[in-house]
Amino acid sequence: MKRVASLALATALLGAFGVSGGRAQTPERFDTLLRGGRVLDGTGNPWFRADVGITDGRIVALGDLRTATADRVLELDGRYVVPGFIDIHSHADEGLDAAGAPGSEGARRRAAPNMVSQGVTTVVVNQDGRSPWPIADQRARLEELGHGPNAALMVGHNTIRALALGDDFQRVSTPAEVERMTEMVDQGMAEGAFGLSAGLEYVPGRWSETSELFPLVSAAGRGGGVFVVHERSSGLTPMWFWPSQDDAGPPTMIQTIIEDIEIAERTGVTTVATHIKARGADFWGAGRALIDLIERARARGVPIWADQYPYNTTGSDGNTVLIPRWLFETAADENGRPDFAAALERALADSGLGEQVRQDIEHEISRRGGPENLVVMEHEDPDLVGLTVAELSALWDAFPVDVAIRLQIEGNRNRPGGARVRGFSLSEIDIEQFSPMPWLLTASDAGIALPSDGPVHARYYGTFPRKIKRYALDAGVLSLESAVRSATSLPAQVLGLQDRGMIREGFVADVAVLDLEHLQDNATFFDPHQYASGIDYVMVNGALVVDQGELTYALPGIILTPGAARSQAGRRVSGH
Repeated sequence: MKRVASLALATALLGAFGVSGGRAQTPERFDTLLRGGRVLDGTGNPWFRADVGITDGRIVALGDLRTATADRVLELDGRYVVPGFIDIHSHADEGLDAAGAPGSEGARRRAAPNMVSQGVTTVVVNQDGRSPWPIADQRARLEELGHGPNAALMVGHNTIRALALGDDFQRVSTPAEVERMTEMVDQGMAEGAFGLSAGLEYVPGRWSETSELFPLVSAAGRGGGVFVVHERSSGLTPMWFWPSQDDAGPPTMIQTIIEDIEIAERTGVTTVATHIKARGADFWGAGRALIDLIERARARGVPIWADQYPYNTTGSDGNTVLIPRWLFETAADENGRPDFAAALERALADSGLGEQVRQDIEHEISRRGGPENLVVMEHEDPDLVGLTVAELSALWDAFPVDVAIRLQIEGNRNRPGGARVRGFSLSEIDIEQFSPMPWLLTASDAGIALPSDGPVHARYYGTFPRKIKRYALDAGVLSLESAVRSATSLPAQVLGLQDRGMIREGFVADVAVLDLEHLQDNATFFDPHQYASGIDYVMVNGALVVDQGELTYALPGIILTPGAARSQAGRRVSGH
């Protein structure tokens, strides 16, 4: 009797893994069959061997499908099958609405080749408080055009604040204005938004108080949405702060996280502190303090999360100008043309004003990572390209502040700063401390790019493979399983997506196939338009957007709607 029971149990277990009585399942037919892969299902669990059968844009079978047939069989030979990556902070909206017929540059841009080539199948857009208005119009346009990845839309706080306050926005909002903004959040949620985004370091959100955000975030929560918030400051000072011009006491990144926690705790709404960082050489190592704040808040039940891009340089670092921008208000010559070098020379001739300029340059050098982390990317003298401010300081026997002055005066006089400089204002110490946190999501903070575009951040092409390759496989900062989870089931959980983000039967077939032996982010800051390697197949709603490592430029993406993901899968599964 015991032996019979054990046999029954074994048979049941085999059946759960797609095997019936030790024999392969009855042959089935699928649209696409991924055969011989290792499945990392997105939950953080270890990989397991399984074939994946896909029909009508969904995963319909998972297990031993060796006798099954399909319209297309992909032999994976042990490569890894993972859920498609969900980019919870994307600026892809800047390209998803590009006009153009099939085959045009606009259509290629809408395919989001730099995003899907790194395994991204869903982008969450309208970030940093910026969104079109109304959301319904944006949705209708994107659905008409078609696009490569799926997209989730957010309501932008800066957008609705500008509509409610008009040109008189450098102040605290009134109760009537807050009520108007709350109504707009309700409207945006009703039109299919996933929540509210804010850019509290930008105009006009910079002048908002925390109390203004409580009812707006609560409105997003009533609609089932989340709050994704750009910091007021990413270090000791925000990007607009200059020591010689502003009063003491600007917000710091620590105060930013405290504000985010307060909003999440007061409203009960899932809140994501977006692209968390500790910026500026004087602030490096403070990531531990931010982690402790979030950990303590989560321990008492606060729904606070964060996301991160895995680079030690930011977006604004790419156009670092060490000369204070307030000085450029006097930059025009008698003909109205900008001469930034002349404005600097006039300021330096005044002892009092010159001291203010030097103080602000010194502040910006530190905020951008210090002299050794400021690299000349473009200059009229090609011999200077690739050198750091520290190296130029040694070469010219000059203080770093004087190097910045010389770059402006001897460089392009009509260009702020005289040269294009990139700062590396973040530290690997903090990036590595943030990366393994179980509440941290991976996000690109990048838009859509084509190789014909100008300079972009390397994260446009490399964010997701870099997180896996550099920090999981090479450095061992976190496990491979955790790195995949941070870009798949975790953002799906935060957004409330019930049938995406995992490799499971019944889930939408947003899938990527990784060759870990060849996985590599190839984009550099001197040559950023380089597609990643080792991402062999990517499917959006069951349609291949990357096939044997080649872009298909298909447009199978849909606009997601909160609470309606199941009814949407497979609505658009083909097209160019």
